[in-house]
Amino acid sequence: MPNLEHLKRITSIIILTLIFMQAAVPVNAQMSVMDIRMPDFFNFDENYYTVYGGPDVSATFIGSNEFSRGDEVTINLELMNKGVVTGFKSETRSNSLTTLEQKIQQSEMGYESQRTTAIGIVTMLNSTNSYIRVKSGPQEAGTLPSGQQAENPVKFNIEISNNAPSGTYPLTLDMFYGYQENVQISGDDETDLGITNMEVGLWYAVGHQNQTVNIIVKDEARFEVVEVEGDLYANQENLLYVTFRNSGEESVKDAIVRISADTPFSTTDDQAFLGSIAPGETANALFKLKVDESAVPKDYAINSEIRYEDSDGHSRISDTLKIRTHTLPARSVFDGLSGNTWIFAIIAIALVAVAGYFAYGRFFKNKG
Repeated sequence: MPNLEHLKRITSIIILTLIFMQAAVPVNAQMSVMDIRMPDFFNFDENYYTVYGGPDVSATFIGSNEFSRGDEVTINLELMNKGVVTGFKSETRSNSLTTLEQKIQQSEMGYESQRTTAIGIVTMLNSTNSYIRVKSGPQEAGTLPSGQQAENPVKFNIEISNNAPSGTYPLTLDMFYGYQENVQISGDDETDLGITNMEVGLWYAVGHQNQTVNIIVKDEARFEVVEVEGDLYANQENLLYVTFRNSGEESVKDAIVRISADTPFSTTDDQAFLGSIAPGETANALFKLKVDESAVPKDYAINSEIRYEDSDGHSRISDTLKIRTHTLPARSVFDGLSGNTWIFAIIAIALVAVAGYFAYGRFFKNKG
C-alpha cells in the first residue's frame, strides 16, 4: 500500500499535468496539443537547435522563521525563478539552409528562449520530524517566467509540538513544474509576411526541484511541578509546599508563581516569589490554603502560572501548571498524636480534672 508521501507526489503530478493542458500558447501560430510526451509529428531531423538550461525556482521566507513550541502558524514562502539558458548547439549548417529554413530556424530560436519558464508550479512542504507537523497539502503557484517572483507567496500551515526541543528543524519543499523541453517548427513557404501554414510543436517535460526550509524553535524557559508536600485537611488552614523546575533552555529572573484557588480551596496568600531560575534549577513556593469543611476527600489539581522576565527583558507568562494534591477529612485536636503524646495528654487532662476537683471543693468549703 503506498504511503502518504507517495500519494502526495502522485497527486501533484496529476495536478501539474492538468495545468499543462490549460497553459496559454502563442496566438500567432497553430500549436500542437501540449503534453509531457513528444508531439506526434516531432521529428529530430528537422530540429535546428538543442538548447541547454531551464527553470531554477527557489523559495525564501517572508518574515521570521523562529517560533515557539506549541505554535500553530502559517508560513509564507516567496518563489522566484532564476532560470537561464546556459547554452545552445546548432544542429544544422547555416550555409546549407534555404531561405525558408533560415526563417524557420530564427523562429525556433525565439521559442527556445521560453525554455526557462516554469509552468504550473505545484509545491509541497514535508516534515520528517514528529515535532513539526505540516497541515497543508500541495499549493499551486502558477506560471513563473525567468527573472520574476510569484505574485503571491505559497502558504503552509504548520504545528509545532509543545514538547519540541529548541533547535533547527529542516523541512523539505518540493517544487514540480512543466517546462519547454524542445521546439520544432515547420511551414510550407515564406513570404514577406512570414511563414505560411506554420506549425509549432512544443515538447514539455516535468521538472522537479527541492529545497530545505529551516524552522527554528526558540530557546525558552519551561516549567514543571516536581514535588508537592503538605496535608490538606478539611475545615482547616494548611501549608502547601511546591517545588518548580525550569526544564527549558533559558534562564529567568524575578519569577513569581500564582495559584488559582477554586472550590474547595480558598486563600489570601495566592502568590510566591521564586526569583532567578537557571535551566535545570528548582525553586520552592509556600502557600496557605483553607479547605472547606464540606470538601470531599479526593485528588485535586490546582492551577498555577509563573510570570517571569526572559533574557531579553520581556515579561512572559508560562503555560498553566497543575499542582496535584489530595484533601483529607477534618480532624480533631487529638488527631495525629503519637502513643507517648497520648499518654502525656491523658495525664495532663487528669491533672486538670484533679486540680479542678480540689478547687471546686475548696470553693464550697470557704462558702460554708
